[in-house]
Order: sequence, then structure tokens, then C-alpha cells
Amino acid sequence: MSDPVIHNERDGSRFTQLPGDTLLRAGLRAGVGLSYECNSGGCGGCKFELLHGEVETLWPEAPGLGERDRRRGRHLACQCRALGDVSIKLATGPEYVPPIRPRRRRAVLTGSTDITHDLREFRFKVEGAADFLPGQYAMLDLPGVAASRAYSLSNIPNADGEWHFQIRRVAGGQGTAALFDSLVPGAELGLDGPYGVAWLRPDSPRDLVCVAGGSGLAPMISIARGAVAAGMLATRRLHFFYGAREPRDVCGESMLAALEGFGEHIVYCPVVSSPGVEGWAGVTGFVHTRLPPALAAPLADYEFYFAGPPPMTQALQEMLMVEYQVPFEQIHFDRFF
Repeated sequence: MSDPVIHNERDGSRFTQLPGDTLLRAGLRAGVGLSYECNSGGCGGCKFELLHGEVETLWPEAPGLGERDRRRGRHLACQCRALGDVSIKLATGPEYVPPIRPRRRRAVLTGSTDITHDLREFRFKVEGAADFLPGQYAMLDLPGVAASRAYSLSNIPNADGEWHFQIRRVAGGQGTAALFDSLVPGAELGLDGPYGVAWLRPDSPRDLVCVAGGSGLAPMISIARGAVAAGMLATRRLHFFYGAREPRDVCGESMLAALEGFGEHIVYCPVVSSPGVEGWAGVTGFVHTRLPPALAAPLADYEFYFAGPPPMTQALQEMLMVEYQVPFEQIHFDRFF
């Protein structure tokens, strides 16, 4: 039996779904700019209408699809596989065309390092180069976990095949339990990527602002490292804000301090959200509220990258777009944290 062919009537594109792929991954692997953000069922950015044919739904309860969507017969492309040739209607756009087409690899865990009490960096190696853009993420197939998990990269593209992820342990999370408690150096798993639309824009002439919370540290560190490697900070500054719940969660400064220009072209500002914490003399409050007083120029003059818990990213997006009229094309984030 031949592989299913998907016809998207929204833009006329056709692509083949290879074994193991969802509709979304099949389209992105073919270079089609299908609308998406998280690739894991949480955001709803890849909703589509099924016009003809049958699909298998991998996660019927995915939160990215509301009851109203289900009543209307909508589906999530990241959670569906075609059972034969299908016709769909799914939004596309040039901003979603993958600059590097994702592909599957086998990855070997080479080591890990604790960053905080619940944040750890995992280092994997694959055959061939590690081909991705700073700020992107990959999907990991973890032992004993039915669906692959999305995790952001913290390093930058390299010829050595190194893919580094900074991952926060989630209480009761199957994915992080497998990573933190089961995987040992030498373990092999599937790695599929790169994915994500919040990658570094090296051609932007504006100063950069990176805002991270929790495991959102990884893509923002990758962005900072990528900006230095690209020589962007010779003429620009990078303002790096990290939002933590408690002082023990604060991290990232040592990684930034290792970069050329730290303290001059790279400015680090940690913010603790818990008020009145003993032993913390730094800034407190919600991290997004610290941007306006800390940035000298009007906020519309900056290029913004951010990653973290959904309440943080939502509040930051609304503040930038509604209160400060920052153009949407200067705001970059992926919603899956």
C-alpha cells in the first residue's frame, strides 16, 4: 500500500505522509508552510477541516482543540495521521515554511549536568552535523512514553552533531521522569527536528530582548549564543531577562558570562516573582513588568524573543502588542512550555 497523499485545498499543496509521521510533520518535512506552533497538541495552531478521507487521532483529549472545534469536526494536524489519501483545509503562510526541513535521527545521550534543583541540561550526539537555527526545538522519542515530547535546544548549530537541551522536571510528567530517572549515558533514542518559528533573525538591525522563564531558558540561551556567533552584538545590545519563582530557580548568568561582550553588550536581569523572599536583594515581581523601566528606548525599537510558562508569554505578548504597539513581526515565541 502506498503512503497517503495529503491535499491541502487552502493553498493547493500536496505532500506524502511517511510512516510514523503526523499530517503536520509530513507537511513540514516536505517544505510546506503549514500553520503551527507547539507540535504537541497544546496550542491549537494547526487546526484543520477534514474534507475527504479518514484520519487517526493520536490524542483525542488534546487541549489545543476545544469542544466547539470538536463539534465542528475540526482536528489538530500535529495529532492526526491519515489512513489513506485525504483532503484537508489548513492555514499556511510563508512564515511557517521551515528554513531547515526537519528529519529523523538516532541520538545517543553523552551526558547531563544539573543547572538548578529541577533544571538539567541533557547532551545528545547524532551522526553528521547538528543542523538547526538558534531558538528552535526538536521532538524526542523517550522510552516508555507513547508520544514524542518537544524540547528546546540550548546550543547552536555545529558540525559535531551535538544537540543540547535544558529541561525542567515536571511533577508527574512521563517525559521528564524518563529523562531524569531512566536515561543513562549511552542510551539511544529518536530525535526529530528542527521545529519552531521563533528562531534568531540575524538580519534585524534592532537591539535584542530575550525573556525566559523556567525551561524557557534553553532557547533564549541559544538565541544569545547565536547572536554572538553571528557577530550581531558588534553593533547591537542584548538584554536578557530571566523570571524565576524563587531565588533557587535563578539561573543563566554563568552561561551568558561565558560569552564575549557580557556586561557591556549583554545585560542580564533576573527577576523573582515571590515577594519578600529572604536572601534576595534583586528585582521582584512578574518578569514582563520589568521590561519598560529597564529598557531605555521605546519598546517598539527592539526585537523580542521569549519562552516560558503560558501565563508569562501571554502577558508579555499582550503588553508588547496592546500597550506598547510593538509590531507582531518583531515578536518571536513558540507556545509549548
